[in-house]
Amino acid sequence: MLGKITITCFAASYLVAFILELTRLLFRSGIRGAVMMVFAGAGFFAQTLFLVHRWFSEREFLISEFDWYLLAAWVLAAVYLYLVAYHPRNPIGLFTLPLVLVLVAVAQFWASHERFPPQAGFSRYVATAHAIFLLLGTVAAAIGFMSGVMYLIQSWRLKHKKLPPRQGLKLPSLEWLQKTNGRAISISGIMLIGGFLTGVVLSRYRHGAVRWSDPVVWSSSALAGWMLAAAAFNLVYKPARQGKKVAYLTLATFVLVVVTLTALLLDPHHGK
Repeated sequence: MLGKITITCFAASYLVAFILELTRLLFRSGIRGAVMMVFAGAGFFAQTLFLVHRWFSEREFLISEFDWYLLAAWVLAAVYLYLVAYHPRNPIGLFTLPLVLVLVAVAQFWASHERFPPQAGFSRYVATAHAIFLLLGTVAAAIGFMSGVMYLIQSWRLKHKKLPPRQGLKLPSLEWLQKTNGRAISISGIMLIGGFLTGVVLSRYRHGAVRWSDPVVWSSSALAGWMLAAAAFNLVYKPARQGKKVAYLTLATFVLVVVTLTALLLDPHHGK
């Protein structure tokens, strides 16, 4: 029975939930929130069963790029459900669900289904840590991107109070968005730097040296350098922790994460 669940099942559920989120811009409804949660929850449940069945059948965790992107989408979908439960009146899905759908689409159409090479001993643990660090860092960067975009929109709207408000577009407060931005940039920084360091250790263990000729290593090095620079900037310059500055930091971080993931997708040899 579990084997009959396909990507289309949960992707369609997420898409319907996103369409329902879009209707917030057009009209009000008393039951829309409940229906939206039903579809999003059904998609999350179906995706959970899909991943569990795949891992039990393969008897291994995170066996390919395909699994990595689906798991990233699953974690982000869980964050969406959590946020909607606590902020039911805010159209958070307008900014979160497209990212979930993009991750699912990348898994289905671009990510490799080829199994990662078998690992043993120390190398296996480092490779697993490397994948998990990068996954959590990517999800945190996506959350920062989401909250950063909402912060900039909300800030712009408050500066133009004379304009008629958009029906249904009730965003969270600037204080909440600023706090979320700050936490996202901190968590993504720790996770992405952890992913870079474990990647360095893994490369030296496998090849005796870091493979600087690998485009993924270039992009991930730039990303790690950016995260260190952003952390130092936040530590020295306190205003960077507030307002639009931290929002711009989270947006820039997400762009660099996308560049790194694109390099990974385009490099057929990295990880193999």
